[in-house]
Amino acid sequence: MLMIKERRPAIRTLRGWAISVLQEVGAIRECEEHGWMQDCGDPHARERAFDIVRQDPPPGVSSEEATAEIGDVLDSIGDTCPECLPD
Repeated sequence: MLMIKERRPAIRTLRGWAISVLQEVGAIRECEEHGWMQDCGDPHARERAFDIVRQDPPPGVSSEEATAEIGDVLDSIGDTCPECLPD
């Protein structure tokens, strides 16, 4: 008998979703060497992320909750990788 499993969403947490949105619009990026997230400091990308959140929050989450999570993620990410040596 063929069993079909229901697929899980690729992103399982609200924080993961927020990071995905921020990466998609170019507001944050991943350090290629160490994997730490870095804030790109692009105000236009940040505004695009907030626009996406207001218009299309993830299923089951209010736009206010999603907006707060985007802000929390941005507040928790610095603009440099803590493991990279300064220039």
